[in-house]
Amino acid sequence: MGMFHDDYSSGPRHEAIELFKRAFEAQRIEAYEEAIELYKRSIATYPTAEAHTFLGWVYSFQQLYDEAIAECLEAIRVDSTFGNPYNDIGSYLVAKGDFYNCVEWFKRALNAPRYESYAFPHMNLGRVYEQRGRLLEAARHYGLALEQEPGYTQATIALHRLQARLN
Repeated sequence: MGMFHDDYSSGPRHEAIELFKRAFEAQRIEAYEEAIELYKRSIATYPTAEAHTFLGWVYSFQQLYDEAIAECLEAIRVDSTFGNPYNDIGSYLVAKGDFYNCVEWFKRALNAPRYESYAFPHMNLGRVYEQRGRLLEAARHYGLALEQEPGYTQATIALHRLQARLN
């Protein structure tokens, strides 16, 4: 997995990354209980922001949003530069019906120095602003998502849908 910013070939961090990879594979095949156990073992071996964030992601698949948010907060405590947990907290707040407090978290994701795709928080902000009837702001964020990732089909569809509503 390319998201870990240092690589050590031995020791607890290496073992934790190997456990993380196994957990991610279990998550990919929807073996969630196994994924949870492996992410927890990875964290116990060597805590990483990635393992906490992905453990939270598995909790979210089970609609355990408070647990997911708690893991993301731990991820931020371990490494505040990692953008994923900020975006994920925003997404979990949306899932809980909170279309206001989520905005701060998506904006924090956009300011995180270490994030593979800033298109996601832009897309999420677009959805939230559209839901709240702030269509011009929504269109701006859909456009920014496309700037970040030109082939982002969902952003293209959302932007076209909004343009039709605005005309």
